[in-house]
Amino acid sequence: MKKLLAFLLMIQCFWTISFSQDEEGPIMSNPDLFHKKKEVSKALSNSFDSTFIYITDTLSLPFFDEFSRNNFQSYDANTGDANVSDTLYHRLLDELTEQPLAPNSIFTDSSTFRAEYDVVNDTTIYYPFDSTRFLFDDLVDYAPNHFQTYGYPPFNVYDTIGGGANDPDTVWLNDPEYVQDSARIFVAHINEPNKLWLNDNAYHNYRFAVEPWSLGVVTFDGLDETGYPYIFGSTTPGTADTLLSKPLDLSSDAPGDSVYFSFLVQREGFGEVPEETDSLYLDFYSPTNDEWTRVWSTSGGSNSDFEVAHLPITNMDYFQKGFQFRFMNYGSLAGGIDHFHIDYVNLRPLSGYQDTLFKDFAFVYPISTLLETYTSVPWKHYRNNPSGKMSSNVEVTVRNGSELTENNQNGAVNVYLDGNLEGSYVLNASDLSGGNINYEPRTTYTSLHDFSSGYSYDETLPNDTSAYFDYEGIANAQFPNYALNDSTFGTQVFENYYAYDDGTAERAYGVTGEQGLLAYKFDAYQSDSLVGIQIHFVPSVVDVSNNLFLLSVWDDDGGQPGNLIYEDEFFFPRQPKYTSDRNKFTIYYFEDTMKVGVGETFYIGMRQIDEERLNIGYDKNHDVSDKIFWSVDGGNLWNNASFPGALMMRPMVTSKLDYLLGISDFEPQDQANIIEPELLIYPNPTQNHVSFETNINGLVKYELISMSGQVLMSTTKSSNIDISHFERGIYFVRVVKNNLPVVTKKLVVQ
Repeated sequence: MKKLLAFLLMIQCFWTISFSQDEEGPIMSNPDLFHKKKEVSKALSNSFDSTFIYITDTLSLPFFDEFSRNNFQSYDANTGDANVSDTLYHRLLDELTEQPLAPNSIFTDSSTFRAEYDVVNDTTIYYPFDSTRFLFDDLVDYAPNHFQTYGYPPFNVYDTIGGGANDPDTVWLNDPEYVQDSARIFVAHINEPNKLWLNDNAYHNYRFAVEPWSLGVVTFDGLDETGYPYIFGSTTPGTADTLLSKPLDLSSDAPGDSVYFSFLVQREGFGEVPEETDSLYLDFYSPTNDEWTRVWSTSGGSNSDFEVAHLPITNMDYFQKGFQFRFMNYGSLAGGIDHFHIDYVNLRPLSGYQDTLFKDFAFVYPISTLLETYTSVPWKHYRNNPSGKMSSNVEVTVRNGSELTENNQNGAVNVYLDGNLEGSYVLNASDLSGGNINYEPRTTYTSLHDFSSGYSYDETLPNDTSAYFDYEGIANAQFPNYALNDSTFGTQVFENYYAYDDGTAERAYGVTGEQGLLAYKFDAYQSDSLVGIQIHFVPSVVDVSNNLFLLSVWDDDGGQPGNLIYEDEFFFPRQPKYTSDRNKFTIYYFEDTMKVGVGETFYIGMRQIDEERLNIGYDKNHDVSDKIFWSVDGGNLWNNASFPGALMMRPMVTSKLDYLLGISDFEPQDQANIIEPELLIYPNPTQNHVSFETNINGLVKYELISMSGQVLMSTTKSSNIDISHFERGIYFVRVVKNNLPVVTKKLVVQ
């Protein structure tokens, strides 16, 4: 038996090492967009009642959007706004005057009658009621389209004695077909020429494209405007995102004016590779023919530089008032995959076939942080240790979009508090241009700038729990260009956590392997106590929201996780929770809201119970993969993350708000002499019988525990244990010695 156990352990170890790993995968939803999903409160059910109709304005050429700012039309009108009118529509109208019938008007489409009993002849005589003609619309769809119909009173009258000797009985019908009601529609007239797009099904962002030519792109994938898949679990591709322009008036233009349509397109970026069968395409709308025509398309493929599309408009059908265009992608409808990105959409007259340049000097990415290492730190830690915390390597990426060599110039980063200028840094011209005297044509430059001396965030502010500083970056070249792209922006957040990430996930990350460990290294400004861990889980290919994990905290052992300081009880595990909106994390407080003391270097993370990757958000724009560790052998061998990125997991330190949570102190156990226990369960999964093997010496007891923590069975027997009377499901097997739990593992009963 011992030989069999050794062989099984060897096979299990080989399998784990060979097939367990860390993985990076696509995100199958976009939490940045969840907040856009709105519910409409209606007075009249199944009707257009209390809804808004928007009538758009019409734009003139040129049409230009490089997506550095949000130019999507918002639909947030309110009753009472100057541009809003309303009309009340009724279900039942008089057929001649088309005025509403009385509020209590009710009819049925079945003939009704008055029944009168004839005492002399002992018979009942039925007198049908006359019908009433009227106009009817159920007000389900706008605009109302009443049709002529007729109805009868919604009751029958029974005179059971006859001759009017008694009051007749009136029997009302249930659910009459025609009941007077009303629906109010609100009409909002749009007049915002700076807003260029009628919808935002596609995703405006600053982080999904690789080296865009300026700040901001629009990304197309399989998620709708609220961040959810168009069709969950779909394996059939289809048309997904649509980016629709406002109507344009081209009636004063003509083909002779050399009207050209240009834009940039990139596949994949930091997203997922679109298949060869996927595509992005462009359609033009002719108001003359009332039809859309496909004028351009491209197929999928691996990551590429941005490519230029440049199309002349020559068809006279387009030179009318009401011309529109739309971008659409064809691909998976199941999530955030099959990515295309567009930039610099430019429709203008007086152009030509050679006019393919986007002559613009621009920032490429926002500046993420002015702090060394972190995008955010606890305010109290910074206040106590402000010296030397400003970054010596602020990353700035700019691009010379000119076809000519252009002179470099100094830039600046200005810091504001509540709108007031606090301080500035110089962006050295030579650094911005990579040490060159000038910016080379059509070249992107990434430079690092030392902000470690000079201004630093003011630690003397009266607020002792949090602080928020805004900053803007300014850089430019001498040639004429789109000035809005010469600046970028950001906010430095000081709250109660450390963060490496920018709050936006481009991918999902995790470990595959049962009992896999994931640890994240932090070098804090000071020793303190942690109260919990913020984690941003994202849906990926497999829904793992029902999987289990244990929060864990380690100390440092020469640059990798050391002793386990804290871990959840095995039979009180956690589950991934998917949150909504950008920078929204689930807060997992430690058991019993306790505080866990840590030194200046510590590791936060988890022990997962199941094999599947748990899909934590992965920020691809910041690379701290050297601080991410994973292990599938209980922590004997730690590996660094295999993919560049920052894990969206943040340690929360104690603050003055702890008392509101009832958070208490926690003293970690001394684990220096604890032997790493082993428990082998076989077969697993099982149906009728199960056996256990452990390396723990002496008399031990095996307990079978339910998911709720209830002990269902306790035995010292280790082989051929009958479990056929237990229901199918997940259980835990716990080894107990001297009345203390030693090791716990999962058992699946089929």
